[in-house]
Amino acid sequence: MRIENDIKLGFKDVMIRPKRSTLKSRSEVNLEREFKFLHSPYSWSGIPIMAANMDTVGTFEMAKALSEKKLFTAIHKHYSINDWNIFSSTISEETASNIAVSTGIGKQDYEKLSNIFKFNPYIKFICIDVANGYSEYFADFVKRTRELYPNKVIIAGNVVTGEMVEELLLSGADIVKVGIGPGSVCTTRVKTGVGYPQLSAIIECADAAHGLGGQIISDGGCTIPGDIAKAFGAGADFVMLGGMLAGHDESGGEMIEKQGKPFRKFYGMSSSTAMEKHVGGVAEYRASEGKTVEVPYKGSVENTLQDILGGLRSTCTYVGASRLKELTKRTTFIRVNEQENRIYNL
Repeated sequence: MRIENDIKLGFKDVMIRPKRSTLKSRSEVNLEREFKFLHSPYSWSGIPIMAANMDTVGTFEMAKALSEKKLFTAIHKHYSINDWNIFSSTISEETASNIAVSTGIGKQDYEKLSNIFKFNPYIKFICIDVANGYSEYFADFVKRTRELYPNKVIIAGNVVTGEMVEELLLSGADIVKVGIGPGSVCTTRVKTGVGYPQLSAIIECADAAHGLGGQIISDGGCTIPGDIAKAFGAGADFVMLGGMLAGHDESGGEMIEKQGKPFRKFYGMSSSTAMEKHVGGVAEYRASEGKTVEVPYKGSVENTLQDILGGLRSTCTYVGASRLKELTKRTTFIRVNEQENRIYNL
């Protein structure tokens, strides 16, 4: 046993210090980025905000809506082959370039991935997703997937430390997903005591990834647009959102009514709700590591996207970053004990 004495930080522990800016308007800020990848020959351009691969967020409907704004969606892994084929017949090439096929790491996942790409060879991204990315088997799965799909862009995670980011990149991943326990419907930290404050995880993992020519996704922990700005400021190349995109028309999730008001169900993919829905229940050797909540119905996701992108542009004007790419170079974090005046939140 050992103890690391330096304090690790989450989004609530810091604010971004403003700096002199020559920008006259938020409209001058360019949020689009272009990425080339460590292994794949493809490149991608767009606004690097992603819908999480949860079945109440990463839906086909969400993918269409986000792609119109040049944002990305990791489609959840529970759609059938037939669902994929129907969806594929209705989308443009631009939408196809802004989605990833998600997969687990079982033998049946290999087969399903192969069948999806058989009918959809133009889709460029694979998201290999597990809660714990620290096993040797996971790294081996990434390596085998790279051998099978040498040209695809491979996203792999989740991890929170630099050495494992390097391991996954060297195993064949192009982008590593970073985050253990920060999600709004994740209970991993409560059930296991394992985790890593998200801001510090981004800083450490971005440094490791960029040293090898890879990228990272900050996955989890964002509850307001300012958190997204902090994630980019800390060095994240992409930011993945779950709860912030839940509750919309495009999100999926059962619609319910309480006291005359509409809500949508939102749950973690390791929750008992998800496991009962997709695998028949919680296996006897494990515990649920997610919760189920009811999110107030928010209507179309378009309004939420405007709020997020407007906030991010505003951040850039406060620090003088004319492009999102410049934000991390222009960011100085200050440690704080408070974030906002909450007198009217009582």
